[in-house]
Amino acid sequence: MTLNIKKLVSTIVLLFCSIAFLLPFIWMLSTSLKIEADVFKFPIEWIPSRWNAVENYKEVWFGEHPFYLYYWNSIKVAVLTTALSVVVSSLAAYGFSKVRFPAGGWLFIIVLATYMVPPQASLVPQFILYRFIGLFDSHLGLILLGSFSVLGTFMLRQFFMGIHQDFIDAAKIDGAGHWRIFWKIALPIVRPAVATYAILRFIWTWNDYQNPLIFLRTDALYTIQLAMQKFTTINGSFYTLIMAAAVSAILPLLIVFILGQKHVIDGIALGGVKG
Repeated sequence: MTLNIKKLVSTIVLLFCSIAFLLPFIWMLSTSLKIEADVFKFPIEWIPSRWNAVENYKEVWFGEHPFYLYYWNSIKVAVLTTALSVVVSSLAAYGFSKVRFPAGGWLFIIVLATYMVPPQASLVPQFILYRFIGLFDSHLGLILLGSFSVLGTFMLRQFFMGIHQDFIDAAKIDGAGHWRIFWKIALPIVRPAVATYAILRFIWTWNDYQNPLIFLRTDALYTIQLAMQKFTTINGSFYTLIMAAAVSAILPLLIVFILGQKHVIDGIALGGVKG
């Protein structure tokens, strides 16, 4: 009964979040389909009377600053960062929750303590280090920056701790090592939590503006967030083009949100199950 109530509450919360997210998106989409003269028409025309969608999106995607290039850059960085971060955080979370080693608790506290350091405080050392080792102005550098997350490790550790120790002990009796226990037993059990973290990590990476701004200099390497800023600066007076660019930038997040909401609900429900 408690599990069903948790799922109901989670579904209601996600429903309200979906409505709050979709209404501005619908307005942006409607604006991106109009001609410039109809943008500020009152009352608002949710369905444009005069369409200019092809020209608007053609200018955004294949104009002077082609979004298809920036899209590819963002997808490459976001997908690879998410995959690497999920693997690293999952392994670290399993190690801190199910592997007993000297000073393990103190080491985890030290890892958590690093979360209190503002990201801006480490930008200068990271910048100097990246220039020294040759990772500055490269996608590999951005991917490595997001390859480990203290928050992700902490979140997944809590779910791994919910796995009953009897499962681990039974696997050890059968001769399984920690590597096999992690892949065959522990990871499938916490799969909704891992999927939830993967969705969050993808969204965080896709929306990241600070790291690409600091660590990228070449225009051809820009991600969608830097491209949006540049496009807005150049086309600031053309609201239809700005909305077309914004819709293009948000669309992957909307798709990920719609496809992944079931995993988020299952992850929240899993958090309420103990033992």
